[in-house]
Amino acid sequence: MTDGDGRAFVLGLDGVPWPLVEPWIEGGELPAFARLVAEGASGPLRSTTPANTPVAWPSIATGTWPDRHGLYEFMRLDADHSQRPYNREDLRQPPLWELLSPAVVANVPMTYPAGGVGDDGAMVAGMMTPSTDADGFTDPPELGAEIRDRIPDYRVGLKWHEYSEDRREEFREDFAALFAARRELLASLMEREAWRLFFFTFTAPDRLQHLIWDDDVILDHYRELDAVLAEVMAYCDRLDATLYVVSDHGFGPVSRIVNVNRALADAGLLTPKTSTGVRAALSRAGVTKSRVLRGLARIGVDDETLVERLPASVVDSVARAVPGDHALYDVDPAETRAFLHGLGSVYVNDTARFDDGAVDPADADRVKAEVIDALSALTDPETGEPVLSVHDGDELNPEDEFAPDVVVEGAPGYHVKPGLADDAVVDADGIAGYHRPEGVFFARGPPIAPGTAVEDASVVDVAPTLLHALGESVPAAAHGRVLTEAFEPGSPPATRDVSRRDRGASDAATDGPGRDEAVEERLRGLGYL
Repeated sequence: MTDGDGRAFVLGLDGVPWPLVEPWIEGGELPAFARLVAEGASGPLRSTTPANTPVAWPSIATGTWPDRHGLYEFMRLDADHSQRPYNREDLRQPPLWELLSPAVVANVPMTYPAGGVGDDGAMVAGMMTPSTDADGFTDPPELGAEIRDRIPDYRVGLKWHEYSEDRREEFREDFAALFAARRELLASLMEREAWRLFFFTFTAPDRLQHLIWDDDVILDHYRELDAVLAEVMAYCDRLDATLYVVSDHGFGPVSRIVNVNRALADAGLLTPKTSTGVRAALSRAGVTKSRVLRGLARIGVDDETLVERLPASVVDSVARAVPGDHALYDVDPAETRAFLHGLGSVYVNDTARFDDGAVDPADADRVKAEVIDALSALTDPETGEPVLSVHDGDELNPEDEFAPDVVVEGAPGYHVKPGLADDAVVDADGIAGYHRPEGVFFARGPPIAPGTAVEDASVVDVAPTLLHALGESVPAAAHGRVLTEAFEPGSPPATRDVSRRDRGASDAATDGPGRDEAVEERLRGLGYL
């Protein structure tokens, strides 16, 4: 194909870390990855802050940081302190599949409901899709029926957090089935050849590493990914496509949990809800959200079943009445000055932003400074070492007035949670690994220089580099740079100037679904997403 008419294949590997994969490549454990290094460009890929899936994949797809693409967590926080899942229609900037048509896109997180791939394209929505039977699972809709018929064991994801210590073998069996079905989907979609962009993501590495941090187990899975990579490389060679292999973030072991809302409560910035009336009676009887969920699970009723059966009013009333440690339902907003939402977003509870706010907007900066001081000073009582990396939200996301006021990440070995536990720093239970900032970047194909090391690359550089390599203009809104060092000297992308132009907003951008559609995730006030 001539320059400007080329193809790009993006193979996403959720959670694969450069510090883990690099020595295995050098040690000969991953021959296909070794070919990528020898025959193309490679290096670490810096993630978003925080390094979380719902923030990083949109940054990869749009070339923008979250203050332009608009997604900060899995859940969007509204003015009444309610929340609903972010989805594809919340994305403000056009992703790659809207700029390169036709496109084949599958299992990329935050793409539900499926769409935006052109009349001749195809999308299988990824993480946050309710089920394979849901409207919006695929575009076109008939593709969903084809998947259910051809791959009856296909499922959107795996709830790794539900597998207790005594269910590890069951997890590994279910994990193997999930991965096998995902490979079948990839093989079926690779039967298509009429595309300019093919974007397929495996979230399996992330799921495995959250629950099992063991080098031998992880390496076994990476060998499976290596086999997939070899097939994709052969496919790209046949179609003369440039291949990009990227991860949204890295990974590493965790041993301790940081309950940020407990730390804010200890600092006098957050007030847990007082138990009165029914809530007090339930508390005295030992009835809590976690116990209710465990009891229901024993009789085969999980949170998704409850979501399907109960109306929103019941969800909210029960979640607020039953005691627990949930950041949405168990906090007194009228007496709370700041709180953590999700996995890294701290908000000052000011009256300009929240209906039940407690902070005068004139005092918001002072309260934010108190939050930063309190969380920066938080240490592990066992070691005396700081447990958080704390960032001023205005400096991190300067273009969005609705961005979080403060952003936090756990120090290596620590995982941030929003619960109101008894202690701010506790031993990790039920989780073995969590995200780190350093993912992976590989590129191989006609314009890529063999054996090239890419330095200082970030997730927002992927889309500009891919578009420029295809002879396309880079969106003016993109924060990222074109990784010109990855190109073969004298090749068209190495010799022409980078063209930038306004590509508009995402075709899917809307105000998102109404509040009634938030029922599915709001019920998780009885647990957590």
